[in-house]
Amino acid sequence: MSKKHRVFSGSRPSGRLNVGNYLGAIKGYISLQNNPEYDCIYSVVDLHGITTPFDPKKYPEMVRGIILDYLGAGVDPKKCHLMVQSEVPEHVELSYLLGTIFPVSRLEDLPTYKEKKAQNPNYVNMGLLYYPVLMAADILLYKADTVPVGKDQLPHIEITREFARRFNRMFGETFPEPQALLMEGAYVPSLKGEGKMSKSIPGSYILLTDDLQMIRKRLAAAPTDMGKGKKVPETGGVANLLTLVKLFEGDGVYEEYAEQYLHEGIRYDRLKDNLAVAIYKELAPIQERRRYYEENYSLVEEILEEGKEYCSKIARETMTEVKTKMGLL
Repeated sequence: MSKKHRVFSGSRPSGRLNVGNYLGAIKGYISLQNNPEYDCIYSVVDLHGITTPFDPKKYPEMVRGIILDYLGAGVDPKKCHLMVQSEVPEHVELSYLLGTIFPVSRLEDLPTYKEKKAQNPNYVNMGLLYYPVLMAADILLYKADTVPVGKDQLPHIEITREFARRFNRMFGETFPEPQALLMEGAYVPSLKGEGKMSKSIPGSYILLTDDLQMIRKRLAAAPTDMGKGKKVPETGGVANLLTLVKLFEGDGVYEEYAEQYLHEGIRYDRLKDNLAVAIYKELAPIQERRRYYEENYSLVEEILEEGKEYCSKIARETMTEVKTKMGLL
């Protein structure tokens, strides 16, 4: 059966994947790859990762780690294509051509650009400003019409749609306007007591590779209160812990703890220990698959080579069409 839709999505190698990435995004990737109507390309977008501070000596291992995390989590190379962004140079080539038709002022207005400037005031570079141009190229290069994202990425998908419209208007119909597919995955809260779990915020996450001892250690640091009150907290450390309980142990266990909070009180040492066991039970099969690929890395190299060849063929065809329409061929 021919595929009706093409999907592109990627992760920056800014840190190892955690349970937030798994429940919030990777499970959605797996659902799409299992749908025969979708041709899925999943990438490690390493060129995006170098727009913020990084260690070049450790970077190849970080890229490798994301690929292993993908495979461990259940991304199936028999049902999708895995690739590393920088191995297909047409990503950069298309981004430059798109950059010549787009106003700088529009890029400067993006909230994510302003946030990254604030986070790394001594590392504000052209690549950071150019991030949405390269992201648009990532998607349009494969003429992807579906992009699985979280709500925070919606402005970038709208920018990609603007790029497609502008190019089509100037040079003729070429690119589809991609649609954002909001992941139905769970919002996984931070262990720090506020915000969501993020691989770029130390202390906020549980990694997919964490063993039971490490999970216990991470949960032990999560902020709590006296364990008792007139109302179950809706924000803060306790609320975040109870959300994790709901995600990994179910609504029934969550309700038991909520009742305890309103009456005899919660023993957080017991809650955290039970939660750690439940999380590790979910991660154990992921870690087993990951170990298999790590021990048989030649298979991973074959998977990446297949992904590179598949993506390069599409990329070359797209660039020939784009350059012809722009008068460069």
